[in-house]
Amino acid sequence: MADRQEPELTAEELSEQTQVRLDKRARMLEAGLTPYPLELPISDTIDNIVANNQGLEADVKTGHIAGVVGRVMHVRNTGKLAFAALQSGGGAKIQAMLSLAEVGEDALAAWKEFVDLGDLVFVKGEVITSRRGELSIMATEWQMASKSLRPLPTLHRELNEETRVRQRYLDLIARPAAREMVVTRARANASLRETFARHGFLEVETPMLQTLHGGAAARPFVTHSNAFDTELFLRIAPELYLKRAVVGGLERVFEINRNFRNEGADSTHSPEFAMLEAYLAYGDYNAIADLTQELVQNAAKAVSTDGSAVVTWADGTEFDLGGEWPRISMYESLSEKAGVEITPDTSVDELVALAEREGVEVKLPNHGKLVEELWEHFVKGDLERPTFVMDFPVETSPLTAAHRSKPGVVEKWDLYVRGFELATGYSELIDPVDQRARFVEQAREAARGDDEAMRLDEDFLAALEHAMPPSGGMGMGIDRLLMALTGLGIRETVLFPLVK
Repeated sequence: MADRQEPELTAEELSEQTQVRLDKRARMLEAGLTPYPLELPISDTIDNIVANNQGLEADVKTGHIAGVVGRVMHVRNTGKLAFAALQSGGGAKIQAMLSLAEVGEDALAAWKEFVDLGDLVFVKGEVITSRRGELSIMATEWQMASKSLRPLPTLHRELNEETRVRQRYLDLIARPAAREMVVTRARANASLRETFARHGFLEVETPMLQTLHGGAAARPFVTHSNAFDTELFLRIAPELYLKRAVVGGLERVFEINRNFRNEGADSTHSPEFAMLEAYLAYGDYNAIADLTQELVQNAAKAVSTDGSAVVTWADGTEFDLGGEWPRISMYESLSEKAGVEITPDTSVDELVALAEREGVEVKLPNHGKLVEELWEHFVKGDLERPTFVMDFPVETSPLTAAHRSKPGVVEKWDLYVRGFELATGYSELIDPVDQRARFVEQAREAARGDDEAMRLDEDFLAALEHAMPPSGGMGMGIDRLLMALTGLGIRETVLFPLVK
């Protein structure tokens, strides 16, 4: 654990070790050896050799000559022999053996003088097993592939969280779980794209720099374009541009890309994050919920060990993402947990009184925000299994169609997994007159001090006025999907998270 870890090297100790390695670099150059070659005669990979030579007995010569590169993770030098554990980028390891008889006196002496832990080295020789049965390369030649000027962290103990996050490259070198997360994320993204392709969706890209921010309730990052001499916003969502694509006849579209929200960071939020959004013409929020369940379950199957929808989290817990996921009403579930009936007609005063009794604080309260905050207080924490929470207040969903049979609510769902929101979906609002009225109301909220309120977007309204087909839309955080698949926090699922 962190409190039992040995202290990290001091700045002075790091400086001394770096200077030693800089001196070695200089001596290599003086000897005519390059510490940073531009080309190496690589003929194989450590991963392939390990995979193709399982179960060999001890003291076996395979006859296979291979040239590989690996990072030196352990080194031991004796009189006429040198040994090193070489690790590939994928984490596979092989032993390099250098003997005086095979490489010669000069090459062995250079190895002993110049090679340190953390260096990338090339070795070429026969693939064998040692007398102890360890898969090895008996080198006939070696070459520095890249000289490391800084020492690796101590590898017999865990990296602390600060190092893992701030120096992810060390985390990837030292910790197999860090590399596995990258592979898991890639498999999940590939699965999402495969599922969309089977349903006839097109992957598109929309602007990240926008003249107006919209598509979500969030504070944007603001920047300035010198070329256009105008204020621009890093997008908080691609929604309004993807809907323009649907208006243009691209009836099944999705995008996986970055969003930026100028808000707090915690175990489930990051200012920069990967987002999936998709739109299905002639579908509604039920159809897009069906698709979302399929997307997540297929991703689970892609990363699970047995191809099922049961994933194994980092702590060993098994979590079942399979089966049909329940769909519950926001108002009905809130009423049940609060012990009092709450409907779209419940007054703000009644909701404020309930919030005050429960110690729930709501900034700039209106009916919708109060209902959602109270629902999170009473219900959210109990949702462990994947659950669609259906039918939200109209005040908090300005881009969503009114419910076809329930006044005062909209056809929106949020998908909760393990108590956090994984995705959201809608029957999209396509009536441009209604949409304009919603934008006007958002403008009023902004005037009252709501930093997250949307702005009136005339260009988007003009697109809607050219007729958008009835559609279902959804958005899902890729980082949060990985949280559901691995049981880890958001800083572990992001390769290079933003930290202070």
